[in-house]
Amino acid sequence: MTSEPAENKGTLDSETRLLAAIAYGEASTADVFEEMAALASIVLRQSKARGYSSLASFTGNEKSFSFVVSDGNKRYKRLMGATAAQLEKSAAMTDAIKAARNAFSGGTDYSNGAYFWDGADIKTKYETHFKVRHGIRFTNPSHYIYSIRESTKLIIKKKTTKAKVDGKIVTNTKELYRYDHIYESTAALGGTIFWKQSDDYMKFTGAKAYR
Repeated sequence: MTSEPAENKGTLDSETRLLAAIAYGEASTADVFEEMAALASIVLRQSKARGYSSLASFTGNEKSFSFVVSDGNKRYKRLMGATAAQLEKSAAMTDAIKAARNAFSGGTDYSNGAYFWDGADIKTKYETHFKVRHGIRFTNPSHYIYSIRESTKLIIKKKTTKAKVDGKIVTNTKELYRYDHIYESTAALGGTIFWKQSDDYMKFTGAKAYR
């Protein structure tokens, strides 16, 4: 990546530093700029979708969204406490800052509209993983970075009505909708798979894209 001028690297407002630190902490140690940029875009998108005026209030009130803020993540803490000189010497942290600025400026969304992500734990905890248990589908072969299989959970919603016909009660059951997965991959970068909820799931259930 093209390096930023030294004076820009040291000029960080608190929101940019926070977003950069989250992206850096959540990303794999491969230090892929596009992966960090995708993560930054999602965090900012989630914050806005949930009605927060700042990332600080978002991360302070919804601690489970990004655990790196509170679980002692070393990469997150490293960037949050880095001096201008330390940032300048680290290509990875410099890219994390660029990733945050890309998100704030409405730049390229490398996540392709995702609202969620997963790292290696989706493979190591496959059988009990929340998304796996609710159904995952890969939309592109390049998203199979962990060689895990798709999963399904068929949900069928029916409506039963009763009517009197020729003096008898007739029961009629009609299928309203069905879906067999909730999460669909949108990208895979570095060590992260990015997801959105399926259109059918949201249409039929009225679910919000960010929940």
